[in-house]
Amino acid sequence: MEAIPHPIPRTVEEVFSDFKGRRAGLIKALTTDVEKFFQQCDPEKENLCLYGFPNETWEVNLPVEEVPPELPEPALGINFARDGMQEKDWLSLVAVHSDSWLLAVAFYFGARFGFGKNERKRLFQMMNDLPTIFELVTGSAKQSKDQLAAHNNGSKCKSSGKSRQSESQAKGVKMSAPPKEEDESGEEEEEDNEQGATCGACGCGDNNGTDEFWICCDICEIWFHGKCVKITPSKAEHIKQYKCPSCSSNKRARV
Repeated sequence: MEAIPHPIPRTVEEVFSDFKGRRAGLIKALTTDVEKFFQQCDPEKENLCLYGFPNETWEVNLPVEEVPPELPEPALGINFARDGMQEKDWLSLVAVHSDSWLLAVAFYFGARFGFGKNERKRLFQMMNDLPTIFELVTGSAKQSKDQLAAHNNGSKCKSSGKSRQSESQAKGVKMSAPPKEEDESGEEEEEDNEQGATCGACGCGDNNGTDEFWICCDICEIWFHGKCVKITPSKAEHIKQYKCPSCSSNKRARV
């Protein structure tokens, strides 16, 4: 259980950083660490909760005994439904409750430290620019137009030269940074132009201009930093169809 060892976020940026850390931990539990998460949610145990922490870790544990708790609590008793429904449906259900909990924690801090209307709006917009955990777990997340908008003019391959990009895309692996998509109306808000696409794993964007390698899942079309999904440019050249951890885990049948 979290004993609040992490610095308490007091500004919009700090709350958003806290949100991203907890979100990353929950995504790990429901995608890359799904087998471990499944085993820990034993229906024979008492009511269990899934916690995400700011340091991008996760934990399955009993709810706190403190009443009222220091922070809003996650959904209670997620373990009881584990064997009563298909695994993908159960994971989707946990993902929905995890999304709700993340919002509750973020706005708890906002209420505690007196965020005004504009601060609350800015915080929600920052969080809303990221795909939800449910979208990532179910593979339904799509890059929105405002996320794609910042990568149109002169979008280049983040891994290496033009020839490698062409060769890899011929194999079905998309390795450049997410491209920009023209708005059909021809009008885009100024703040949208400043928004870059974000990595589906860590939630970080591409606003710093560094030549960082990206790869796109051919199933859900979500972009990821290569380092976040442990794919290098050379390794990507040999992948005919890339599936992100979420799509791969959704395809895995449990015996």
